[in-house]
Amino acid sequence: MLTIYGQKARFCDGVSRRNFLRIGALGLGGLALPHLLRAEAAAGIRRSHKATIMIFLPGGPSHQDIFDLKMDAPAEIRGEFKPIKTNVPGIQICEHLPRLAAMMDKLVLIRSIVGARDNHDAFQCQTGRLNTNQPPGGWPSLGSVLSKLNGPVDPSVPPFIGLAPRMGHMEWADPGKAGFLGLAHAPFKPDGAGKADMVLQGVTLDRLADRKGLLAGFDQFRRDVDATGLMGGLDAFNAQAFGLLTSSKLLEALDLSREDRRVVEMYGKGDPKNRDDGGPKLMEHFLTARRLVEAGARCVTLAFSRWDHHGDNFGALRQDLPLLDQGLSALIEDLHQRGMDQDVSVVVWGEFGRSPTINKDGGRDHWPRVSCAALAGGGMKTGQVIGATDRLGGEAVERPVQFGEVFATLYHNLGIDVTKATIPDLSGRPRYLVEDGCLPLPELI
Repeated sequence: MLTIYGQKARFCDGVSRRNFLRIGALGLGGLALPHLLRAEAAAGIRRSHKATIMIFLPGGPSHQDIFDLKMDAPAEIRGEFKPIKTNVPGIQICEHLPRLAAMMDKLVLIRSIVGARDNHDAFQCQTGRLNTNQPPGGWPSLGSVLSKLNGPVDPSVPPFIGLAPRMGHMEWADPGKAGFLGLAHAPFKPDGAGKADMVLQGVTLDRLADRKGLLAGFDQFRRDVDATGLMGGLDAFNAQAFGLLTSSKLLEALDLSREDRRVVEMYGKGDPKNRDDGGPKLMEHFLTARRLVEAGARCVTLAFSRWDHHGDNFGALRQDLPLLDQGLSALIEDLHQRGMDQDVSVVVWGEFGRSPTINKDGGRDHWPRVSCAALAGGGMKTGQVIGATDRLGGEAVERPVQFGEVFATLYHNLGIDVTKATIPDLSGRPRYLVEDGCLPLPELI
């Protein structure tokens, strides 16, 4: 996995974090790559392949101001925004999301995500599980699981790439949690301090043709990590790094200047202001995600903006919601126009919701009891809402949905049977991909 660092955002706990982009590979129940490609060819998949794009909204988005407005609630709960009709009768969303409202037939809203913890931690969004009572080595993140199941689609596109900052103890933003899967499935980072970053010392791009220099770089890496117990994953890193450094495919996918100008304009530009307080708004990552999927990535995860609005909730949302509206609607429309909508699943969510009551600073506080999500593509039955909250938006009263059920649905869209597919832990014991009882949402399949 490769990690490329983004820009900082500051949360209520005082710890700075940055937006990140991660690319991974999703597999079909552990099938080898040749079998997967043959299966896709037999299914008639040509221009596209099965993939997932996850858009993480760090900080916890305000569900009752975005997808689940409560106009019958008291003023101190209702908020400042009004709902608008969508192109699906009976479904309404925030007035600041007109583009998404016009394509609600291509979306699914889940208004009843439950089971979160009051902590700025994307662990559940990365794994579908809580970070308590973990097995030895810990639960692996989504990208690591996918790397284990299927590896790269193309040797020049790493199976798991992370665009993320170093966050010290803040593991939610750390793409390096391979858990019990080990080093071979940990993130590949280009410029980190740890030697797991696979930095080839003394080897630059203009020397890649020099095989002796390349091997010397690997030898230096080997000497650096030999005493740390990291050697078990070196062969995987060798193959991955060589493919990456000797091919331009990944770099071309990241180069948006190669994209049609009209498509770039459809996605919009990022906001360079307020970099240390929630920005920039990396609109370009929506387009980059689509390009990386086309290049061979099976999973792209990106984080957009900052949603920890303890104060001035509505002022912040007035700035961010139109940007999310443009970027997400452009991505969904682009996937449909390119014939990728049946193969590529999109999920948008955050670590928890926000409190029903508006505080004295005009913000909403953490609310892990219920949150929301939006899904698109993947061959799902779209144009519907799953679940409901009470009149105040504080509790799920219809169809509570666990994080693991969303994961099970994403795996199903990729052809993975979560009742059968397993990965071995450190003792060799097979572990299922989701918690017991978590199955694909029947409303969507």
